[in-house]
Amino acid sequence: MKTLAAVLRHRGLPAPYAQSKPLVIEELDLDPPGEGEVLVEMAAAGLCHSDLSVINGTRLWPLPIVIGHEACGIVREPGKGVKDLREGDHVVFSFLPTCGECPMCSAGRASLCEPGVLANRAGRLITGGIRFRSAARETVHHHSGIAGYSQFSVIARESIVKIEADVPMETAVLFGCAIMTGVGAVVNTAKVAAGTSVAVFGMGGVGLSVVMGARAAGAWPIIAVDRLASKEALARQCGATHFVHCGEGDMVGEIRDLTRGGAETAFEAVGDEHVIAQAFGATRRGGRTVCIGLPHPDRILTVPALAFAAEERVLMGSYMGSCVPQRDIPRFIGMYRAGLLPVDLLRSREIRLEEVNEAFDLLDRGEVARQVIRF
Repeated sequence: MKTLAAVLRHRGLPAPYAQSKPLVIEELDLDPPGEGEVLVEMAAAGLCHSDLSVINGTRLWPLPIVIGHEACGIVREPGKGVKDLREGDHVVFSFLPTCGECPMCSAGRASLCEPGVLANRAGRLITGGIRFRSAARETVHHHSGIAGYSQFSVIARESIVKIEADVPMETAVLFGCAIMTGVGAVVNTAKVAAGTSVAVFGMGGVGLSVVMGARAAGAWPIIAVDRLASKEALARQCGATHFVHCGEGDMVGEIRDLTRGGAETAFEAVGDEHVIAQAFGATRRGGRTVCIGLPHPDRILTVPALAFAAEERVLMGSYMGSCVPQRDIPRFIGMYRAGLLPVDLLRSREIRLEEVNEAFDLLDRGEVARQVIRF
């Protein structure tokens, strides 16, 4: 069958992307689903910094590639061997497929699934296949096993989570990355306790989701940090009790004053080694710094070595919110339904697929939380 998709062929083209146009809307051939795979019609896809990292060359996925890793859709054809999904089911995707059998999955750490990581790095489905072809019969890779910026996609069953049909698609899409990553970092990775202090660096879609998760966990105070003062109002709507503008004064000192010595948990949701060091400096003795953002792989972090032994500080990573998607996406949707997660606040605007390059300019400038492509 034919599908329209946003294809990245050249990484590192300069901003503004409205002019350089790194993403080209192309008609591709899409093979039918193989065994253990599902044909899905996309309903919505989010624009995330991880997608921007593929465009600017921070994340070196194979090219050409249909990008987009935060998405939701409707099942149109289950492939052979898929018994628990049927045509018309509403689904959200996990940007790391989870095999359920490797040492990490067996230990309950599905976000570190080893076959899933290898498949993503190769631009393939975890089943081994590549289902997109250009008009010239050129192989076009899948981003994170999803390829969300396509009208239709073939996706492995291991990447799919079924959801209730009454969840609006423009909301459901956010559970595929922003909410899973941000809220998961709070409840799974850091296990934030009620009444403990939290600082969150970076008020993009993931950072705002961390703020939501911290409020749901009962943290206090919840300090939002961003370089744009315009992010304060939205951060407070999501649950922040304080806002620190990192372009003014001694940011780390201000956080330490607000928390009487430093935050008990700091989250970095920017993907910059300097911000990680600032977050680490803003924690107290015994505090934890949780790294969520994805810096360029060549960047090196420098922090005081003595702080680990002498002050029992902890520096830890969180990928995909340390989530088990089949467990956590329905759980977080339940929290949304209960009014604990104001997820709809994240949606900045809806766009058409053809507007994707211009939309990445807004994301690159930090002016939006989540833009959502509607198909």
